[in-house]
Amino acid sequence: MSARPDYNLLITLDALLKEGSVLGAANRLQLSPSAMSRSLARLRETTGDPLLVRTGRKLVPTPRAVELSQITAQLVDEIEAALSPRQDIDLKSVSRVFTLRSSDGFVETFGPKLIARLATEAPGVQLRFVQKEADNNRPLRDGNVDIETGVISENTDPNFQSQALLKDHFVYAMRPGHPCAASPLTTAQYVSCEHVDVARHADVDNQRRGPINAALADLGHQSRVKVVVGGFAAALSLARCTDLVATVPAHHTRNLRRDLCSHALPFAVPGITVSMLWHPRFDADPLHRWMRATLREICAQTTQEAPGRSPDMTSDAAVKCR
Repeated sequence: MSARPDYNLLITLDALLKEGSVLGAANRLQLSPSAMSRSLARLRETTGDPLLVRTGRKLVPTPRAVELSQITAQLVDEIEAALSPRQDIDLKSVSRVFTLRSSDGFVETFGPKLIARLATEAPGVQLRFVQKEADNNRPLRDGNVDIETGVISENTDPNFQSQALLKDHFVYAMRPGHPCAASPLTTAQYVSCEHVDVARHADVDNQRRGPINAALADLGHQSRVKVVVGGFAAALSLARCTDLVATVPAHHTRNLRRDLCSHALPFAVPGITVSMLWHPRFDADPLHRWMRATLREICAQTTQEAPGRSPDMTSDAAVKCR
């Protein structure tokens, strides 16, 4: 097996061919003239060609050197580009599939504006939305997902990068014809209703110790959970066609609740912060940076535009239920 060539000689050859002199190439690469002379000798031995020959006071390239000059310049440019920090990319020409993992409701609420931004700014980027059916971050860790959205918990891998997207709060939702839809519920009325709960993993009992039930427990109450489902869309779908009450994040499910009566909870519950998470491998990627900035802008804009921001009404449909 032949010895691997010294690729540093490419940079030396490029400098020699561009400068046309040993001294000029030495100054270009900040080397001594003697070191450059030794490098030229090695190049001649490696290529089997003199490369530069003296004619009077000047060095002129051989036919082989002329042949190599364009190839060498291109290779050196590519090496420098590969070993330099990535610059801003041309979004109009980039082609890539970008995978985003989130709970149901996020796509319906924030997806349309994200799609519109891509259509005008990065038309070659294809979005792939993946349903968040469990709380583990393995797809993100394995590189199958570019960005994941959700609430950071003690189970979140601390090695991930993260940034807050929006502050959210809980509301309850019911069908317009619900017996209790005429006015906002009191706490006593809320706990007397039958509820549909959301649990994305098998440990339903642990899920029931969430912020809603913890707040009720502090007041000496417990909700009457009739049905448990795996996502917000399923919970709201059941609330739409039964007398079950669904309690969901307000901004996150804004578009999913358009035809339902939604009200603020009659008791205090801490809000939540929805964040985006990504693997450090993508931190410096220009397209990934652009996508993260775009998501932040869209989430901020959409939550600021949220209708009915008064304490007791949180959706368009709620007005119909007064």
